[in-house]
Amino acid sequence: MPRSPVYGIPANVAGTQRIGFYPRIPHTGEGEDDTPKTVRSYAGYVDVNGPGPAKSHLFYWFFESQTCDPHREPAEQKKLIEDTPLLIWLNGGPGASSSAGLFLENGPLRIAGDAAGTISVSPDSWNQEAHVIYWDQPVGTGYSYCETPKTYVQDEGTLATMFCEGLEKFYATYPEYKSCPLYVCGESYAGKYVPAIALEIAEHADIELAGIAVGNGWIKPELSVKVMIDYAYASGLLGKGQQKALDTFYKTFKRVLEEGEKDADLQKLKQATDLGNGLVNAVLACGGDFDVYDVRRWDDLSAGALKPYMDSEDVRKALNVHDAGVCWQFADNSGPVAVALKADNMADASQKYAAIIDMGYKVLLYTGNFDTACGYRSTEEILDAIVTPHDAWHASRRLIWKQAQGNPKGFVRTLRTDKAGTSPGKNVTQVAIPDSGHEVPAYQPQIAREMLYNWLFDRPFFGQDPQSVVEGILDKAKKDAADETG
Repeated sequence: MPRSPVYGIPANVAGTQRIGFYPRIPHTGEGEDDTPKTVRSYAGYVDVNGPGPAKSHLFYWFFESQTCDPHREPAEQKKLIEDTPLLIWLNGGPGASSSAGLFLENGPLRIAGDAAGTISVSPDSWNQEAHVIYWDQPVGTGYSYCETPKTYVQDEGTLATMFCEGLEKFYATYPEYKSCPLYVCGESYAGKYVPAIALEIAEHADIELAGIAVGNGWIKPELSVKVMIDYAYASGLLGKGQQKALDTFYKTFKRVLEEGEKDADLQKLKQATDLGNGLVNAVLACGGDFDVYDVRRWDDLSAGALKPYMDSEDVRKALNVHDAGVCWQFADNSGPVAVALKADNMADASQKYAAIIDMGYKVLLYTGNFDTACGYRSTEEILDAIVTPHDAWHASRRLIWKQAQGNPKGFVRTLRTDKAGTSPGKNVTQVAIPDSGHEVPAYQPQIAREMLYNWLFDRPFFGQDPQSVVEGILDKAKKDAADETG
């Protein structure tokens, strides 16, 4: 597979024809502030087998870390490249292209919601100190496709096997990145993709898997659906009678799901997905169709300008998408990718996280607090159930992650245990981000980047343990109450 460099992409801005990568495109702006920092970028396809008899093609878009010098050959800075973490980023859906994460969340490029779809350089990109690959997977997502007869992935095992084959071929083409510490990251439905892929990678002794990071993950859907009903009621978006009716329906959904999981009954699992999706839609209808990903909004973050941009001939050519029959696909739990994964949709993935934690890999789970679909409470309850030793996790203090002035950046829990005999140590971090919806890097880009780097590089989350303050408040309340009776 030949290397597939990206030299530049359309900026859609009058007077600035392209945003350039390596080699540097002559600067067309005025002054240095608007000069994008040049990095190596590659985009193209890896060919993989499955899920059916026809060949499948997975699309990737890679950005080297800004800490590396693109004007020097990789061999000249081998140690720097190899010591830099390599992040895999996956959006969810199912069917959501990871290019959405690139342009709307944590990539080096940002697309505006204006009519032109103006492209600019992001100051908060995750590739400032890490290499990042944005993968469209499974096939049918983004630019990734399957030749005729079209067949789509129906389970996480097949998905993970195909992805690992693609990753091996990426490394074969770009061997300078194979020794980098590898982190599999994603959000939403990628809460299922990430652990499945990580466990598959863990079986490859020659790949340096270091950990996983998941934002607002769709991990244990049965719990997420229940929490959504409670959240909507607590927010005033459901009345008491509506809550009771939905709770009754939820019990039916849970029973069918448990029967399907117990017997590996695909038909029942698909029925559970119908019931679970029905519950979600009913909650939204009761609440006037609020945004499931941000309870404060009535519409989701807009990606309207992204599809025409990604479908433009100039962009396709720049990204080495040469098959004229391939159109960029983006869907959120709809379309052929979601239909094929219907039996997987409501299945519980939490035990995969337990396995990854027990194997000693670093794990970060973070959530935006206004997400009703995959928010804080369900993530916390999952961790409370799977992290062992339970008493050590339950005793871990919740730190208020502070900024020098203003409101908290987040709330952090961490458990780190040393290796004991043949048992690896545990390294689990949970972060709740205030004033954020489902896509945390879109709502809080600076905080999300700082959070990631603190976790990646073991930097401290500076802040305050409120425990002594809380104890003082409660002790005073007890004293005041006692004085009232004295």
